[in-house]
Amino acid sequence: MTTNKDSIVIIGLGKVGTAIGFLLRNAGYLVLGIIDQSDSAAQKALDYTGGKICSISSLSGVNPDCIIITTVDDAIASVCETLCREGVIKPGVKVIHMSGAGGLDLLGCAKSKGAFVGSIHPVQSFSDIEGAIRNIPGSVFGVTVDDEIKNWSIDLVKELKGTPFFVSAEDKSLYHAAACIASNYLTALLYMVVEIYKHLGLKQDDAVKAFLPLVKGTLANIEHQGPVMALTGPIARGDIGTIKKHLDVFEKTLPDYRQIYAELGAITADVGLLKGSIDDRKADAIKKILKGG
Repeated sequence: MTTNKDSIVIIGLGKVGTAIGFLLRNAGYLVLGIIDQSDSAAQKALDYTGGKICSISSLSGVNPDCIIITTVDDAIASVCETLCREGVIKPGVKVIHMSGAGGLDLLGCAKSKGAFVGSIHPVQSFSDIEGAIRNIPGSVFGVTVDDEIKNWSIDLVKELKGTPFFVSAEDKSLYHAAACIASNYLTALLYMVVEIYKHLGLKQDDAVKAFLPLVKGTLANIEHQGPVMALTGPIARGDIGTIKKHLDVFEKTLPDYRQIYAELGAITADVGLLKGSIDDRKADAIKKILKGG
């Protein structure tokens, strides 16, 4: 790797900002300063990141090589505009945000001041700081940056022990939607499973214990075989009788879940077709039943 160990300032000391500061500090980067609107959040982060707690207005004389904005998405543009207004952004400085959905337009004013801008987003979920520090290494990072700092961004991700994946500005929203489906929607689906088991009389903790080995086994199969070959179950087998029973019981007991089951079932039929465990005729029959035919 050829990354010069840049001096950095981090703005926004939540889970991601604090973890990134910790990991970059350990990799040899100089954390000049950290900024957060919450004094307690900044104070808590200080032990992880080093540097000093400061304000945007005090940065004009600091001259960091790189400013990393890890605030909530809605604040990124306004933070960048404040940096520009306070004279912090100078030609050649790197200004990075870590939003999955946000584009480079959020850093437009920094670009107009001659900065190199980019988005470097870890494809990972974080429940706390320690978890973020554990999970960021080994993660894939979606990278959307100016051409001038492409090599620098690759090296930065490698310093975080991640793998870079370049995403065009036009594809940023689609990229983030996929990540949301993989994490947030999976969580919502498992919430549904908990609710079904609770309907059967289990408590939440017991429900999680009941299905978690199945989920872990499925994820292991996907890791080793890919999602198509990992598919099992009644749709993959073309077991129409069982599918009808599922639809009937949802209609009688949990009707709000019937449509979700049916729509996901149609996608599952397409996966079964790709796997070759069902043919076109069977897939069409399954989709017809799922639609109420």
